[in-house]
Amino acid sequence: MKLKLIMGMALLTAFSYSCKNDKAEPQAETVETETKIEAEFDFNVEQFADIKILRYQIPGWENLTLKEQKLVYYLGQAGLAGRDIIWDQNYRHNLTIRKALENVYINYSGDKATNDWSAFETYLKRIWFSNGIHHHYSNDKMKPDFSKDYLVSLLKETNTSLEGEALDVLFNDKDSKKVNQAKGIDNVLLSAVNFYGPDVTTAEVEAFYKTKKSPNPEKPLSFGLNSKLVKENGKLVEQVYKSGGLYGSAIDQIVSWLEKAQSVAENKAQGDAIGLLISYYKTGDLQTWDDYNVAWTAATEGNIDYINSFIEVYNDPLGYTGSYETIVQIKDFDMSEKMSVLSENAQWFEDNSPLMEAHKKKNVVGVSYKVVNVAAEAGDASPSTPIGVNLPNANWIRAAVGSKSVSLGNIIHAYNNAGSTGRLKEFAHDEEEIQLEEKYGQVADKLHTALHEVIGHASGQLNPGVGETKETLKTYSSTLEEGRADLVGLYYLYNPKLQELGLVDDWKSVGKAAYDGYIRNGLMTQLIRLNIGDDVEEAHMRNRQWVSAWAFEKGQEANVIEKVTRDGKTYFNITDYDKLHDLFGQLLRETQRIKSEGDFKAVQALVEDYGVKVDQEIHAEVLKRNEQFESAPYSGFVNPMLVPEMDESGEITKINVVQPKTFSGQMLEYSKNYNFLPEMN
Repeated sequence: MKLKLIMGMALLTAFSYSCKNDKAEPQAETVETETKIEAEFDFNVEQFADIKILRYQIPGWENLTLKEQKLVYYLGQAGLAGRDIIWDQNYRHNLTIRKALENVYINYSGDKATNDWSAFETYLKRIWFSNGIHHHYSNDKMKPDFSKDYLVSLLKETNTSLEGEALDVLFNDKDSKKVNQAKGIDNVLLSAVNFYGPDVTTAEVEAFYKTKKSPNPEKPLSFGLNSKLVKENGKLVEQVYKSGGLYGSAIDQIVSWLEKAQSVAENKAQGDAIGLLISYYKTGDLQTWDDYNVAWTAATEGNIDYINSFIEVYNDPLGYTGSYETIVQIKDFDMSEKMSVLSENAQWFEDNSPLMEAHKKKNVVGVSYKVVNVAAEAGDASPSTPIGVNLPNANWIRAAVGSKSVSLGNIIHAYNNAGSTGRLKEFAHDEEEIQLEEKYGQVADKLHTALHEVIGHASGQLNPGVGETKETLKTYSSTLEEGRADLVGLYYLYNPKLQELGLVDDWKSVGKAAYDGYIRNGLMTQLIRLNIGDDVEEAHMRNRQWVSAWAFEKGQEANVIEKVTRDGKTYFNITDYDKLHDLFGQLLRETQRIKSEGDFKAVQALVEDYGVKVDQEIHAEVLKRNEQFESAPYSGFVNPMLVPEMDESGEITKINVVQPKTFSGQMLEYSKNYNFLPEMN
C-alpha cells in the first residue's frame, strides 16, 4: 500500500509506436544537466497544464561507501530497465503513441512559435508525466488542444508513422477511462488499462480466479498479480510477466542489474532476498513471490533498501494485477531513530484501538519503520511519487511475518520547500485554523503518514475463513483499505500518547491541525482536481471524501462540524474536536468490521453514499475560488541521475549525483537508453 500526496494549502496536507524514421539518429544531445547542485537548491523545474515538476536531493550520498553507492546505482538501473512496462500496462497503444510523438518532438524543424506547437509540447509532457494518455490521477483520457490535421502534418514532416486506432484514439471518445470503477457497469470491459484482453469481461475474470486454489489456504497466493488475462481460441489464459514471457526482454534487463546488485549486497539476508526476486522474475512463480516477500520483510539490516516488481493493484479495476514500480531508498538515520518509537509501540496502538476485540491482532509482529531518502524511482512511482509505503500487501504475511513501512523524507522535504500556494487563507475558516496549520501542519502531516503506514496498514485481522479483500470487497477494496489506514492515523493524531512518546510537544494542537486539514481537503479542496460533473473515482480521493462526509453527517445533530457561509463562500469549521475524534473511532471500528467480515454490501453503501457523488454547488464554488492561484494542483519529480566514473578496466571508481535541468531532457534520455520492449514497437 502506498500513500499519495494530495494538493496542499500554504503547507502541504498529505494524507503516491510504431515509429518509422528513415532519418539518421539525431546528433543533438537530448539531455541537459547541471553538473553541480547550487548552494541554494532550486526545487522547481517547470510547470505546465495542471502539473508542477520538482527536483529532490539525496542527503547523505557522500557518506555512503563506494560499495553502497554501487548497490544504489545497480538497483536504480534495474528499476529503469523496466520503465516501459508501466507504459504498456497502462494502455495498449501508449508505447506506440509515445515513440511517435517523441520522434516528432526531436525531429520537427518547422515553426515552433505557434499555439499549435505549444499545445503539442504540453500534450507530450502530460503523457510523459502520466506514463500514458490517461491522466495519472483522474484516469480520464487527456485530449490534445490541437487538431488531428495538425498532428498528421507533423507526422508527415518528420517521417513518423502513427496510424489507425493508435492515432484515432487521441481524438475520439474511445477508451476514455484508464480505470473505470463506476457502479453498475462492466468495470473490466470499460477500463482501458491493459491487464485484460479487449473482450474479457468482469464476470469472466472473477470466475477464472475463483477456480484458483492455493496449496495452503492459510497462505493464499496472489493470483493474477503478474499476468495479463486474455482469450486464446475462446479460452481464458494468463500471459505471465517473466523472462521468456510477457515483457520478457525488459525483465531480462532487470534481472541483469539485480544480479549486479546482489553481488554488492550489504548482508546475506539482503542478498538472499534479491536472489529470490531474480528467481521470481525468471519463473513468474507466485510461491517464489511470497517467499521473496517473507525474506525481504525480514531483511531489515543495512542502509539501503528498495521496492521493485509488480506490486500495487490500484490500476486494476478488480484489484488483481500489480503495476510495475520501483523505489530505491537510503536510510535517514536521524529521523528513523526518532520515529522508530511508533513501530516499537505498535502493540499498544493495536490494543488501545476502538476495534472490536475479535478484529485486533493479539501479537503485532515485525513492523519496521524508517524514514528514507529516495535515490531513484521508476515505473508507477515516477514522475508522480508516493510519500509513504507499507509492504508487503499480502494479509497473511503481514500477520505472520510483519511489514516494512517507510516515509520518503526527501520527497516530503522537496514538497514542503517548493513554495506555497496561498490556498490556505482562501479555504481555511478563520485565523486560528490558519495559525494551527502554519505552526503544526508539517509535523501533523509527517505523523499522519507514519501512523497511516506503520500502524494503519499493519492493524486488524480478517475473520477465520474470510477471503482476501480483493475477492470480498471487489472494486471497493483499495479505497476501503486506504480509508481504514487514514482513520487509524486520525484517531491517534488526537491522543496524548504521541506527546508521551516524545513525538510532539502539544498533542491537541497537532491533532487539531490534522483534523482541520483533513476535513477541509476531504469536503472541499480536493475537488480542484475534478471537472464539473465528474464523480470521484480515484481510491485515495474517494476515501478522503467518504471519511469526511460520513463524519460531517453523523455529527450534524451535535454540530460537530458546521457548514459556514460567509460573503458568499463556504467553509467547514470543526466545533468539537473531541466528538470528531470519537466519530473517527466509530468509523474505524466499522471499516475494520467490513474488512474483517468481507461485508460487500456495507462497503458498497459506505463508498457510494459518501465517497462518489459531489456536491455540484460547492464544486463550482471551489473551482471559482481557485482560479486566482497559478500553482498547479499536481506535482511530480525528475530524478537525480547517478553517473558512474570508471577506470581503464571498466571498474566503477566513483558515482556522481547529477541533477537534470529539464523534464523533457530526462524523459527523452530515458526513452533512448531504457527502450527494452522491442516487441511492443
